Amino acid sequence: MKKIENIIGFAVLILSIVLGSALLKTDMLFFRWVIGIALGYVLTRSLFGFAGSVNRAYRTGSTKLMRALMLMFVISAILTSAFLIFGDVKNYDLWINPINLGLILGGLLFGFGMSYSSCCATGTLTDLVTGLPRALITLLFFGIGVFVGLPIQAKQSWIRDSLFKSGTGSGVFIPDWFASNGKGGYLGAIIVTALFAGIVVVISYMYESKRKKQNKYSGVGSEKDQDAVKELDTHNYKFFSATTYKKLFVEPWSLTMGAVLLSVLFTLLMGVTKEGWGASTPFGFWFGRLLKFFGMSVDSIVAFTGGKPKPYTMPFFEHPVFVQNIGIVAGTAICLLLAGSFTKSFTSELKIRVKDVIVFAIGGFAMGFGTRLSNGCNVGALYTPIANFSLSGWIFLICLVGGGFLGNYTLKLINKKK
Repeated sequence: MKKIENIIGFAVLILSIVLGSALLKTDMLFFRWVIGIALGYVLTRSLFGFAGSVNRAYRTGSTKLMRALMLMFVISAILTSAFLIFGDVKNYDLWINPINLGLILGGLLFGFGMSYSSCCATGTLTDLVTGLPRALITLLFFGIGVFVGLPIQAKQSWIRDSLFKSGTGSGVFIPDWFASNGKGGYLGAIIVTALFAGIVVVISYMYESKRKKQNKYSGVGSEKDQDAVKELDTHNYKFFSATTYKKLFVEPWSLTMGAVLLSVLFTLLMGVTKEGWGASTPFGFWFGRLLKFFGMSVDSIVAFTGGKPKPYTMPFFEHPVFVQNIGIVAGTAICLLLAGSFTKSFTSELKIRVKDVIVFAIGGFAMGFGTRLSNGCNVGALYTPIANFSLSGWIFLICLVGGGFLGNYTLKLINKKK
């Protein structure tokens, strides 16, 4: 069975590249497709995610993923500065998000929701392969949350306007603090980013140590599997061997490897598209297209959301982020097929209870609606802003953790009830 999956995996990979190149309308769309596949592959192979940084900490005591996120943030910020330090900031669509009540409430809601659904926006995409019922319910209600929140996001000043501004963008651009020091203030901004990340790492270690001393640390199974991976035996090395194949396509990558590769992919995305990584807004557009399929007019959809008709009328595979998001799903499937674990992963969560459906629906809606308040999800309000030196990303992180811990606490109470 594994060999069949391996063959199918290579076939799907080749077809994805060939058909993507032939059928996608522009080179930029093809780039988005390839980046999406790569993101999905790396996220899955390295068992990396954003929601897990909080959920794992609460449920198991492990903060290893949170520390890996900090590494990724710092690397991405450094690489992003390479584009900006000698270039024109105006040439890039930097996500310097506003700092306001919406950011705080959105972060809390998103953190709460991701604890219920055990995933975030990108996690929903990868989990369509590894946990279909949970991911599908989450995706539907995530889309509803985004759709319902779109008109609020479009009109409310407490979401659109920032309480604090530095001059660049819609919020606080950290390099502006050091602009008088030359080179656009990027050296100072990198130091501040590293300092913030370092503080999070120290707090993470302290929290993990406390859990261990209280005998409330269980660790994460996938992290133990990653730690158990051994180096390749070069003494008996043979390229065409099961051992080599296992090393190349089966064994999980470390969280550090995931952080580095995701930083590289983010930098490529930033350099080519001139903007960061976003994922959640299309979920609302997809729900709008679903309403259109069931007979709702585009005029009615646009009148409700306050947006433009194009996302609901254009060919699906001509929207760059639609393509990129579907690429993430494809990349996840390819990774699992090449590893020979597709069937096992796909069938692992097929059975769910009615209570689970309600929990996942609440989680999805909370995340979707939260993204409209905070102007993004874990990639759009957290990762990209931090990599773009926006102070808003760090504030979102604090709120995200708070919401995540609150959500996990209430979920624990729910699960105690029969």
